[in-house]
Amino acid sequence: MTLRAIEGSGVVARRAFARVGRRVRDLRGLGPSLGAIGSLELRLATTKKEIRKAQKLRYRVFFEEGGATPDQTARLIRRDICAFDRVCDHLIVLDHATALRRSAPKVVGAYRLLRQDVAEANFGFYSAGEFDIAPLIARHRGKRFLELGRSCVAKGYRGKPTLELLWRGIWAYVQHHRIDAMFGCASLEGARPADHALALSYLNRNASADAEWSAEAANGRGVDMAFLPAGAIDARAAIHALPPLIKGYWRVGAKFGAQAVVDPKFGTTDVFVIMPIAEIEERYIRYFAPRNEAAPLAA
Repeated sequence: MTLRAIEGSGVVARRAFARVGRRVRDLRGLGPSLGAIGSLELRLATTKKEIRKAQKLRYRVFFEEGGATPDQTARLIRRDICAFDRVCDHLIVLDHATALRRSAPKVVGAYRLLRQDVAEANFGFYSAGEFDIAPLIARHRGKRFLELGRSCVAKGYRGKPTLELLWRGIWAYVQHHRIDAMFGCASLEGARPADHALALSYLNRNASADAEWSAEAANGRGVDMAFLPAGAIDARAAIHALPPLIKGYWRVGAKFGAQAVVDPKFGTTDVFVIMPIAEIEERYIRYFAPRNEAAPLAA
C-alpha cells in the first residue's frame, strides 16, 4: 500500500472536491487533504457535515460498542456531542470504497486536535477536567502544546492503514503548526483501575514522565498506577495488555503520568500521556516518514 498526496490523485481527489460544502474551519494554510492509502483518504474536516460524521463514529465506538453512558440528547441524535468540538480541528479518515454503495464516503477514523492558542482563546483544554495541566504549561512557557483526544476507529478498520494515516496526519499537523509537545488522556476500558494493575504498573515502572513533563490528577481524583512491585511485572504480558492506542504512544516514546483517573461517563480508566517533540521526532520519522511506510504502529 502506498501513501500519496491527494492533490492530482484522480478519482479520490475529484470526490474530495465534489463534496466540499460550507467551510467552517480555517486551517491556516494547511490543505484539508493530507494523503491516502488505497480507498482511504486522510482529511482535516472543514465542514459541519464532516464534523457530524466524526461525531456519529464516536457515538458508535464510545456508546454503542464501549461502556460510555450517553445523555438524552446524544441518545436521541446518535452523535457524541462535546462543546470542545466547536473549537477543535478534526482529523478524519474516509473510505471512498463505500461511496459506491452510499451517497458519500464513510468516516472510519477520527482524532480531535486542540492547539494551545485556540484553547487559551476559548475555554481551556479538555484534559484539564481530569488532570492539572496548568503547572505543566507554566513550566514550559513559550512552547506550543497540542492536545490529542476523542480518537476512535470503526470496527473492521482497526488495522495498520487507518492508524498510519491518522498518525501521519498528526505529524503533518505538528510540523505545520510548529508544535513543541503533544499531550492528552488515553483510556483503558473499564472503570476499575485495579483491573489494569499489570498494564498500569508497567507504564509506571518503564514509561513514567519526569517531574518536568508530568501532570497530576485533578481534584484529588488520582489513583496511584504503581499497583505491583517491579519483580511482579511480566513485561511481555503487560505490553500485550496495553490497548492499541496506548501501545502506539509508548512505541513512539511517549511518557505517562504517575496517576490514573476514572472517567465515570465513558466507563474508562484514563492515563495522562505526554510527548515532547524534541524527544520523539526521530521515532516518528522512523514510523511515519514516506520512505518507511511499512513500519507498524500498534499490534
